Amino acid sequence: MSNPFVSLPDGQYFVLSNATVPAIAVTAPTGPAVEGLASVDIVISNGRIDAVLPAGTAPVDLPKADLRQGMVWPCFADMHTHLDKGHIWPRRPNPDGTFMGALDNVGIDREANWTAGDIRTRMDFSLRAAYAHGTHLIRTHLDSIAPQHRISFEVFSELREAWKDRIALQAVALFPLDKIFEAPFFDDLVSVIREHQGILGGVTYLMPDLKGRLDLLFRTAADNGFDIDLHVDETEDRQVLTLKTIAEAKLRNGFQGAVTVGHCCSLARQDEHVAKATIDLVARAGISVVSLPMCNMYLQDRHPGRTPRWRGVTLFHELAAAGVATAVSSDNTRDPFYAYGDMDPVEVFREAVRILHLDHPLTDAARVVTISPADILGRPDLGRIAVGGPADLVLFSARRWSEFLSRPQADRIVMRNGMGIDRSLPDYRELDPILGA
Repeated sequence: MSNPFVSLPDGQYFVLSNATVPAIAVTAPTGPAVEGLASVDIVISNGRIDAVLPAGTAPVDLPKADLRQGMVWPCFADMHTHLDKGHIWPRRPNPDGTFMGALDNVGIDREANWTAGDIRTRMDFSLRAAYAHGTHLIRTHLDSIAPQHRISFEVFSELREAWKDRIALQAVALFPLDKIFEAPFFDDLVSVIREHQGILGGVTYLMPDLKGRLDLLFRTAADNGFDIDLHVDETEDRQVLTLKTIAEAKLRNGFQGAVTVGHCCSLARQDEHVAKATIDLVARAGISVVSLPMCNMYLQDRHPGRTPRWRGVTLFHELAAAGVATAVSSDNTRDPFYAYGDMDPVEVFREAVRILHLDHPLTDAARVVTISPADILGRPDLGRIAVGGPADLVLFSARRWSEFLSRPQADRIVMRNGMGIDRSLPDYRELDPILGA
């Protein structure tokens, strides 16, 4: 496979020589690192990583692709997406860019258009884009208001099987917690999640008997062996802080499964002592937090004719410093909740560095789209350059952080099982028949 910055050797046994790697994403010792970047030779054998050696020490008789200090990353993990909503913007835009505008217009589009065929077409389109960008693991939330839950999970299971050798897929049932006491609906939802090996999700906000609703959620998850992944406090309203209540519920119920929360925007609106106490409780409860910086910056603090005053994201540094597992992710793609995006973790990473100030230093920053989300999703075999593991790698011409973060890296090479893949992105025109274009 040819490329302006390197050509991969033919054959099964070769070296990616003179490569720069983010040391935090490599399981083998890498030697000296500067701002988290180390120089190595990566030996590839029969589609797997045979060795990671100090640069210039690989066997001289092996064919080599000289990266000339270009970066090599593991394939990415995108742990919070909405594949079922993706790409509906052309037929159902958000008229004012607000959260309520997004909620209302997605609801209208879902009721009018979300057949199995419509969802399958748009989800497959997103998966092809993600694969071309170098993603290996995706968790998607699926709108699960009846009767949509049965349609969407059936399609998801079909796609999970079709894509199993390219992208590992997980699905979360997303529904408003005010429906959890509606027994016929909730019992049926649980059966669907169980049938399709899904995850129990939901949206929390201030509502009557939130504690009781959360207790039922945790009991149900425990009884069925489900993990939990919630949308939490996606608001600028400082009066809304259900994150604390969730952490208390996990501890109160002695829940042993994995719990992930996304957004947590209002945490950044709290007084310091309230924020610290909440973060300490989240850490004690062992809850993971995923920030969605692009979508949160797009929706939060949006008011007509007024410049936004804050970035909309959670207290990422404080959570990480307290020992909370943290990551970033894509969230929505070309739908009323976020008008842009292309399922590209490099874009997510570049924007997260800017929005969340993950730089100065960037030493461990690469973890937020690689090892951290893979670990949170229970896939520690992914998201890292592992000796003995598959040669699922992303190669970049960029040599240093300044180069990597200053361009979109559109000329990257994606390797799967030691071979370069076709990185052609799907054409938006493919979607014209279902979008009415």
